[in-house]
Amino acid sequence: MPFSLDFISLRRSYAERAASPIAVAREIAARIRARGEDAVWISRVAEDALLAAAAALERRAATEGLAAMPLYGLPFAIKDNIDVAGLPTTAACPGSAYSPQRSAPAVERLLAAGALLIGKTNLDQFATGLVGTRSPYGVPPNPFDPAFIPGGSSSGSAVAVAAGLVAFALGTDTAGSGRVPASFNNIVGLKPTRGLVSARGVVPACRSLDCVSVFALTVPDAAAVLEVIRGADPEDGYSRPAPPGFACFGTMPSRFTFGVPRLEQREFFGNPDAAALFETAIARLAGLGGAAVDVDLDPFLAAGALLYRGAWLAERMAAIDEATGGKRESLHPVTRQVIAGGEAISGAAVFRDRYRLAELRQKTEPVLDRIDLLLLPTTGTIYRVAEIEADPFGFNERLGHYTNFTNLLDLAAIAVPNGFQSNGLPAGVTLLAPAFHDPLIAAIGTAFHAQTGLTLGATGAPSR
Repeated sequence: MPFSLDFISLRRSYAERAASPIAVAREIAARIRARGEDAVWISRVAEDALLAAAAALERRAATEGLAAMPLYGLPFAIKDNIDVAGLPTTAACPGSAYSPQRSAPAVERLLAAGALLIGKTNLDQFATGLVGTRSPYGVPPNPFDPAFIPGGSSSGSAVAVAAGLVAFALGTDTAGSGRVPASFNNIVGLKPTRGLVSARGVVPACRSLDCVSVFALTVPDAAAVLEVIRGADPEDGYSRPAPPGFACFGTMPSRFTFGVPRLEQREFFGNPDAAALFETAIARLAGLGGAAVDVDLDPFLAAGALLYRGAWLAERMAAIDEATGGKRESLHPVTRQVIAGGEAISGAAVFRDRYRLAELRQKTEPVLDRIDLLLLPTTGTIYRVAEIEADPFGFNERLGHYTNFTNLLDLAAIAVPNGFQSNGLPAGVTLLAPAFHDPLIAAIGTAFHAQTGLTLGATGAPSR
């Protein structure tokens, strides 16, 4: 029973009784079996338990009605640094695995909304990396060419969506982990305003910056998930309420301004296809009513440079040491080497970095005040798995060029597909705006994605 897992298609199939959650669960299980051991999953719901959960959803729909379940029968995956009761949490570090007694609030909300959990996905260990190769569980294959990286750290979540194994997936995003894999898999990656979704039940990378993110085939699908999982959490010190009247999807404006980096600041690391695709994106956004404005990207990049060289590297080191009990020998060699740099960071240096970030915010806020959103390449280029293995640090740093500053500067972001390079690999762009401007960039991102005419992920299904 082939079908597309975008929300419109699946909901239509349910409404027309052409499909049911039980049938979808069987089909998903068959798709996963057909792929074999592909390093996408770390753990899965057993097939008999999956079918029982689908049957329970059908019984619940018969008594409560579908209005009580906005995500009825939509199969989903969870990055394995997010707690799910009944499945271990590993953060891709088997030696630090534990069995949570309770699911993260975001997961509880999804299950209450009728979504169907398939399993937990692979990631760069402790969400440290943008490549998708730093895991003892293997490298999830890029569905367009397995010689190339899938992106990270939310590698398995992105591949599961792109390959048609789930309708959506949760990831996390600290430095770009919810956006880079979206770009490399031709899907949408929604990185909400920091604190909009509770991060309780998430293994921290940088607790002050971590966000739960959403991968989906379309922007409206991702926004629908965000609408379910958002909400202030008094048990999460970094949670914050949305403004009154906030909704995750807004109205498409007839006119708007969008910032783009000055020509000399557009960095593609020698990839002419990516450069040409970004020019196409500028023209596409202009055709939707946008006016392009050149902006100085330097203060944004300077903020991003702080992420792995100062206070927030020390924060990451502290989080990983706490999770492992200080047993760094259990870590992936690259993860271990990354956090070792945090040892030399003093308390005084932490405060200096925070002062520096405050200064940079003073420079970026006027830039953002004169535009409605910022348009950037999600990444400047993509690399082969072999290239990352040869230089795991330099190339990873390049991948964060346009993403590392986002959470430090308290921006909302959504990564959307933009087109394909001559080598057949996708490339994306990201729309960014100040905190709680999520509805605006969702509306504009939807229109942008529709204009591309691209098929959904790697499924071949037409856009909706």
